[in-house]
Amino acid sequence: MVKPFVPQLVYVEPKALEYPLGKKLIEKFEGMGIEIRQTTSHNQIRNLPGDNHFQKYRTAKSTLVVGLRKTLKFDTSKPSAEYAIPFATGCMGHCHYCYLQTTMGSKPYIRTYVNVEEIFEAAEEYMKERAPEPTRFEASCTSDIVGIDHLTHTLKRAIEYFGKSEYGQLRFVTKFAHVDHLLDAKHNGKTRFRFSVNDEYIIKYFEPGTSRLNERIEAAVKIAEAGYPLGFIVAPIYLHEGWQEGYKEMFEKLEAALPSNAKKDLTFELIQHRFTKPAKRVIQENYPMTKLELDESKRKWKWGRYGIGKYVYTNEEQEDIKDTLGSYIHTYFPEAKIEYFT
Repeated sequence: MVKPFVPQLVYVEPKALEYPLGKKLIEKFEGMGIEIRQTTSHNQIRNLPGDNHFQKYRTAKSTLVVGLRKTLKFDTSKPSAEYAIPFATGCMGHCHYCYLQTTMGSKPYIRTYVNVEEIFEAAEEYMKERAPEPTRFEASCTSDIVGIDHLTHTLKRAIEYFGKSEYGQLRFVTKFAHVDHLLDAKHNGKTRFRFSVNDEYIIKYFEPGTSRLNERIEAAVKIAEAGYPLGFIVAPIYLHEGWQEGYKEMFEKLEAALPSNAKKDLTFELIQHRFTKPAKRVIQENYPMTKLELDESKRKWKWGRYGIGKYVYTNEEQEDIKDTLGSYIHTYFPEAKIEYFT
């Protein structure tokens, strides 16, 4: 079982100490005996311990930066939501395929932003623009926020904030099972709590540092019993020997564990494995022993967002994935909604 994240090293922006959460976190880490260093900016972390890239990368993954979110212009977050809401950046997991490998580049450390009220105020403006249409905010575009929330409780505050809002809805996804502190949050049905799930082969070989499938399912049951709308992201859907049977077993385990009321308002999002040329370079540098298949000749080239091309499965393989996983979902969860396949 993966233990809840505890940073080995903490950096803090001096201005973060002017906010109650910043002060509280630093007092907490001082009490835990964790080394704390000052930094002028959460984007300027230098001199991370380590003799080479490999060591520095692993140090960064266990480093937490307590800072301020200065850019309060939210990115769009299609197809899962209208906007990404930025409470944190980075992740302590070591998923070999993750797109954060390239988007985070040389800054794979974890950042938590303590100017939470200012982020809420910015969200309020976006909601006003779209009212009376609801506005969905995705809280896990650049982080697995559940992985640090036992320390910050920012996500819990956000769940309760959106629980009171007229037009806002919150969404996030996690690979971690540390959800107990969120069970009593007053969500009022406004937060869709999603878990990333996959077959055992992918979790075993490509998702080190994350909760195992059975732990995620146990956490999902708790979340369902706490009345949250529930969802699952099956990602990345990865073709390997025996993949059909692997995914079938995963859906069988989900169906057996979930209470019947959770199956009525259940969503699935299906995302095939993809990679870019820069991602391949970074993945092979960070995880030189990975078994991840990154052979461009076996893939289809597709133009992506911002003009960056990516390699996805062939049209035939994509149809096979949609047909196979779609049939499993319709068999085991006939009332569930498949939100998209990409």
